[in-house]
Amino acid sequence: MNQQQRTERMNIGIFAHVDAGKTTTTEHILYESGRIRALGSVDSGTAVTDSMEVERQRGISVRAALASFTWQGVEVNLVDTPGHVDFLSEVERSLRVMDCAVLILSAVEGVQAQSEMIWNALRKLGIPTLIFVNKMDRTGADPEAVLAQARTYLSGDIIPVQQPLGKEQEYSGAADLWDAHADAAARTELLEALAERDEALLELYMSGGEPDLSHWKREMQAASAAGRLFPLVYGVAAKGLGITELLDAMIDYFPRAGGDASQPLSGLVYNIQRDKSMGRMAFVRLYQGTIRNRDTVTNYSQEVQAKVTQIRKVEGGRTEDVGSLTAGDIAVVYGLSGVRIGDVLGSPDAIPQEAKLAVPLLTVRVFWGADTDDHKVIGAMQELADEDPQLGAEWLPEERELHIKVMGPIQLEVLDSVLESRYGLKVTFGPPSVIYKETPSGSGEGYIAYLMPKPCWAILRFHIEPGPPGSGLVYESVVRSSDLLPQYQNETARRVPEALQQGLYGWEVTDLKVTLVEGNHHVWHTHPLDFAVATPMGIMDGLNRIGTRLLEPILAVRIVVPEENAGRVMNDLVQMRGSFEPPVLQGERMIIEGRLPLATSLDYPVTLSSYTKGRSTFTSVFAAYEPCPPDVHAERTRRGVNPLDQAKYILSVRKALQG
Repeated sequence: MNQQQRTERMNIGIFAHVDAGKTTTTEHILYESGRIRALGSVDSGTAVTDSMEVERQRGISVRAALASFTWQGVEVNLVDTPGHVDFLSEVERSLRVMDCAVLILSAVEGVQAQSEMIWNALRKLGIPTLIFVNKMDRTGADPEAVLAQARTYLSGDIIPVQQPLGKEQEYSGAADLWDAHADAAARTELLEALAERDEALLELYMSGGEPDLSHWKREMQAASAAGRLFPLVYGVAAKGLGITELLDAMIDYFPRAGGDASQPLSGLVYNIQRDKSMGRMAFVRLYQGTIRNRDTVTNYSQEVQAKVTQIRKVEGGRTEDVGSLTAGDIAVVYGLSGVRIGDVLGSPDAIPQEAKLAVPLLTVRVFWGADTDDHKVIGAMQELADEDPQLGAEWLPEERELHIKVMGPIQLEVLDSVLESRYGLKVTFGPPSVIYKETPSGSGEGYIAYLMPKPCWAILRFHIEPGPPGSGLVYESVVRSSDLLPQYQNETARRVPEALQQGLYGWEVTDLKVTLVEGNHHVWHTHPLDFAVATPMGIMDGLNRIGTRLLEPILAVRIVVPEENAGRVMNDLVQMRGSFEPPVLQGERMIIEGRLPLATSLDYPVTLSSYTKGRSTFTSVFAAYEPCPPDVHAERTRRGVNPLDQAKYILSVRKALQG
């Protein structure tokens, strides 16, 4: 045990916009560290961390993949995350369990939409981050422009610790600025950058004399490990250039994983995958305590206990039994039946917060042939929803319809492939439709006196008012417990979010405050479930009186096109109800940044690519839900009986609705 506690360990996530070279970088890291003997390739489908068939075929990462290696005596768990926006939920889950991160930027494309979003999430969680500028040998590689962009869009505290040698095809590597023989001017720039950000170092710098480089480097290491400064290094992952230096920089500038193995258990399940022979694989990051084979652990989230059958380290398709998992480490735990993503093992005390990035904006209906068993498809989709909770698979028994939520079209292609290869199921998907939301048009009250048919008694009055954009639901009660017992108040509070799942137009109601201002029960006639029945009727009564406004998803977009196409793009944006900043000319390309409603721009990337003959890029990230113009109408068929039809609703809830 003491030996394990002394092991130095790091958990590092590799993040980037799609095509910046994450998986290639990971592959070369594993090769340079001696973890693999031969290099795989993304393009030929042989990368270790791309283990799914669809990943090998498309040359993209779909799943966050875990690999472990040792460098300079430090054990490193490395997670290669997907770069494509359709798989943002995987990135989100990986972020939560990382102690440090490498953000890869392309020396040609620079800071892209998703790089910025990931950076903001890393900063929100306070994760120390190192920048790796990749593809330095490509035509158009411009490290100075990338650094300027990174300082503008990401942080002014990004500091290069290397100097690139040669440009584009002439690039031959980078010189370490801490080396005694480094270029004097470039070194001075580094020291000045540090002095500007630290008063003690500024005093030291101003005092003159020969700087003690080891002291200055230690200061930079401490600031980087604390997430105050962000070192930047250069390389060409595809040629293995700069990979050894990147590994050294991780050891130099990143903190070690904390956690006490002797403390009570505290761990998080951040990923679920399936093993054909062993069943459900729970990827667990342990913050405190130790888990061993055959231990019984408590699943805090589900209030159940489960016996661990095996603990393994996984690399792509290979696994190795390690027998135990200690604080600060990550491994795959088998035997936790029914475990879900986000489940807490043991105590939640040591688990960090999460950064929400992924918002599924499209809903899709799943179709299958008459000769296929409904239950097989529903079961398979439910299993996939356990692996990715954002799918929100919903089976509507009355309508015999299965609906899922997705981020985009590539995710559908991947689902199609997985359903066929893993389950032998052939499905098709209906056209994607946008997920709208609703918010109250104003303030008002909802009231329900649920007194019939006996025996029942529940009286509720809610005050409903709009909240700030993005605030979700805020609920409170100002009712005294003498008027309404705490158990009934708790039941009401539990049912309010459920009641808001479908508003007047059938969409989720959000950005509002609901206050319980009056509540009454009867000593003899009230049953706790009366408040489960009454709450949706009271809430819908209020929404019906006040009215709701539709909200639609808005994307932040970045479009890069040849200069001659810029006029048409701006015209297109106006036609799609979009807005944009003044375009920026970069070489012969125009960069146009703006905001677009998702509903009007679903097919636009294809249209754009078509008329620019593939010489354009369109990147988008979810920005916000905003009110729709008055002429936009979007109604969704309600699932189940509407609580506004109180008599029918009461009967249906009481399982007495006939026909």
